[in-house]
Amino acid sequence: MGSVKLDGNTLSSTELSLVSMGEKVEVASDAWIRVDASRKVVENILDSGETVYGINTGFGALVSESISSEDLATLQVNLIRSHACGIGERMSIPDTRAMMCVRANSLVKGHSGIQRAVIEQIITYLNEDVIPVVPRIGSLGASGDLAPLSHMALALIGEGEVWSESGPAPTSEVLIEKGLIGVQLAAKDGLSLINGTSQMCSLISNAENTLANLLPLADLIACVSIEARECSIQPMDPRVHRARPHHGQSLVAERITAIMKDSDILASHADCDRVQDAYSFRCIPQVHGPVLENFRKLSSTLDIEINSATDNPLIFPDPKNPGKNEVISQGNFHGEILAICADNMSHALFELAHISERRIDQIVDPTRSNLPAFLAKNSGLESGMMIVHYVAAAALAEMHAGAMPRSAFSTPTSGGQEDHVSMGSTAAWNLVNSCKHLSQVLACELMIACEALEYRKAEPAKHVQSLYNLVRKISDPLMNDRSTSKEIEDIARELSNGGWLARIEAECGRLPR
Repeated sequence: MGSVKLDGNTLSSTELSLVSMGEKVEVASDAWIRVDASRKVVENILDSGETVYGINTGFGALVSESISSEDLATLQVNLIRSHACGIGERMSIPDTRAMMCVRANSLVKGHSGIQRAVIEQIITYLNEDVIPVVPRIGSLGASGDLAPLSHMALALIGEGEVWSESGPAPTSEVLIEKGLIGVQLAAKDGLSLINGTSQMCSLISNAENTLANLLPLADLIACVSIEARECSIQPMDPRVHRARPHHGQSLVAERITAIMKDSDILASHADCDRVQDAYSFRCIPQVHGPVLENFRKLSSTLDIEINSATDNPLIFPDPKNPGKNEVISQGNFHGEILAICADNMSHALFELAHISERRIDQIVDPTRSNLPAFLAKNSGLESGMMIVHYVAAAALAEMHAGAMPRSAFSTPTSGGQEDHVSMGSTAAWNLVNSCKHLSQVLACELMIACEALEYRKAEPAKHVQSLYNLVRKISDPLMNDRSTSKEIEDIARELSNGGWLARIEAECGRLPR
């Protein structure tokens, strides 16, 4: 494995994903110049005796409380201990690693005034695989992800818990085993560690990685259903989409045309008397396309955010005019842009799952598909794929609840000082769950469409055949009724992790992007 260099400006979502899975990290040498310059501003303010928020005052509603110089280190440790009060299930190790990487990258941007040693501690923990145990729930998505990041910071100073081979273990014990010590905090350090959008970025990065695989496969799965239902691809004609030139719509139509170009099934019913297909087939580009555009917006927003300074206050060194003017209290910690992006994406994924479920209904209904009822071998005695459709509808119901925006709810906190929050972490986690449910709905559609292909005599398109072959390694054709629960889960997992998409494209050619 190589090493990802952090400079505060060029971290990509792909590199962030690699770090989440164990890639080592280092700080670019020129970034340390900016880190040291901003730290010098903090030290100059302390030496001058000036009172500046976040450096020698209390926090939040306690902003008016001045702190003596001898208590500044204690202030930072107290901040972390008091804010490390998260609840709920623990963040996964990959999500936590991504959160640590985003925090370090933000700090090396050079606007936080943090000590170099604290950043080095994060890097050491990542490279030595000392990963904090972080409860997921506690962030309001403004003032940064305070509670989750405080659990991370607690581990950095040698307290709290980190992951071991047997589960959570006291940080102090693991540090002794590895020959490490906790970092000593000074003024501004604790606040810089916990005041940022790092958990939100981590969870959205998780979702982005999943969707990079799921969205192209959703188009391919739709093609399996097109083959199974013997639908026309005339609605994919490029002239149609030049007349309404939304990029996502046009790209999906291009993808479907490329996939279906060598389909014998399509050729075999070219002259059938069906005038139009149902919307769930005819309008695939008009529904899948906007989802793709939302995904691109999400990706571009994430790329900006993981290379942003998001704590408060921020330091802007000005050697020619030093003093309070170099420190600005502001609101870059507010996660509204991430919250809205995540909420929009969750809603878009619901629409994608909804049209998938409608295609399932078209296939299992014998009055519309000209196939056996529910694809059962012995209808009546057997139920075939009937309840697989129910499962897709149930997962869709879970997604419907998740389509409601989390960012539409805000509650004032900190004595009214923090009177509007984004709920960005809640929105980001909701998006992660929406991705999981989408994979399950698509798995149901794929299983049913593959079963319907058993009744077609002609050969499907190459990409479709390749996907069919992969499904059949997990799920055999129906010979009689059986439990398909594990098969659905296994297919959903394969759709999400990227392996199937890579294999299909290696075998049959890359899909248009």
